[in-house]
Amino acid sequence: MSNDFAQHLAADRRLVILKVLADSAGYTTNQYMLHDMVGRLGHRVSLDTLLADLSWLCETAQLITTETVGGVGIATLTQRGLDVAEGLATVPGVKKPRPGV
Repeated sequence: MSNDFAQHLAADRRLVILKVLADSAGYTTNQYMLHDMVGRLGHRVSLDTLLADLSWLCETAQLITTETVGGVGIATLTQRGLDVAEGLATVPGVKKPRPGV
């Protein structure tokens, strides 16, 4: 897989993660629900890949916050993350959503 294609997939997957969180109650969900939903939305990846994306979204882009409760990772969307999910802001490494999607 070419590096450009891998970067495109990662950017799309990160947008999907933000959109799932935007649609979640309290803008929060756990790593297992995210893994399931991201897979249902076209990105079947390992849990390790998902956790790497969550780490990137939290530490590098500051679009989510994360915490561990009882050994389970919990992700929460930040206001900036919501703005990116809705196409109101852009962040390199996260795909910009298409209009109306």
